[in-house]
Amino acid sequence: MASKNKNVVSEKLENESILPERSLSDIKNKEIRKQLYAKMRKQKKKDKIALKKRKKTEAKMLGDEAPPKQVPKTLENMRIKDETMVTPDDEEVIRDESQDEMASYFNRESTPKILVTSDDRINSKTRKFCKELARIIPNAMTMKRRGFDLKKIIPQAIEKEFTDLIIINEDRKIPNGMVICHLPNGPTAHFKLSSVQLSKEIKGVGEWTSHKPEVILNNFNTRLGHSVGRMFASLFPYDPNFQGRRVMTFHNQRDFIFFRQHRYIFRNSKRVGLHELGPRFTLKLRSLQKGTFNSKYGEYEWVHKRHEMEASRRKFHL
Repeated sequence: MASKNKNVVSEKLENESILPERSLSDIKNKEIRKQLYAKMRKQKKKDKIALKKRKKTEAKMLGDEAPPKQVPKTLENMRIKDETMVTPDDEEVIRDESQDEMASYFNRESTPKILVTSDDRINSKTRKFCKELARIIPNAMTMKRRGFDLKKIIPQAIEKEFTDLIIINEDRKIPNGMVICHLPNGPTAHFKLSSVQLSKEIKGVGEWTSHKPEVILNNFNTRLGHSVGRMFASLFPYDPNFQGRRVMTFHNQRDFIFFRQHRYIFRNSKRVGLHELGPRFTLKLRSLQKGTFNSKYGEYEWVHKRHEMEASRRKFHL
């Protein structure tokens, strides 16, 4: 009986394939519709491969006269131009940054000293994440909150000459927020924290050393992006130890900031490999506040307003 039904379906399938102009939604038999869809996808894939081979052959035959390769449309290259986009040689930006709160770091007048803390009652993953942050950032240490309010911690941190305060928040036993407060005069950035992976959770992860790392900041192109990038840079020593080949990367893509730590390996004179050291996490800026942390009376330079700022997928702010 089963073989008879199979023969009926295959016979109907052959008849349906004769009428390619029919819409799949018009076919009532689910099995025939499923098989026709699979057949259609297979044919599309073959056509795509054949077209790619033909274009490659034509380009080889035409040589220098071959038409240029088409650039695929992405959200990045279709980005709505932001009026605050800046270039590296912008004189106004250079002048403003020479007088901002991070100027002492970039003028090498101060050495980064970081304090990492968290909520009072945290899960083991958040505790381990805080410890990893303190390990990968040179001259950083962790401290338990013990019920102290941040307004009391900040003056003590300034007194002990800490240059930055990092606070990790959690929700439902998952680290979900990061606050970076530059001391003594701010600014303070609040980030949504997601996709946290500790070093032990990454397959094939390597062991990091105590060498001072290099810092790479990608795609921080607006005035706001410059401010955020300078905050990240000021967490690490200004003079990296290149012999350690440690690299910290903050990669901004569509206003999501991806953090990765690697050690690069020279395979030969032309090729370089990367060995990930961990941890991994993703940040999304929620607000940038002038001065040190003050949730009640703080003056905000920028606040993420979801309904207004996410109206267009091609509008980015960093």
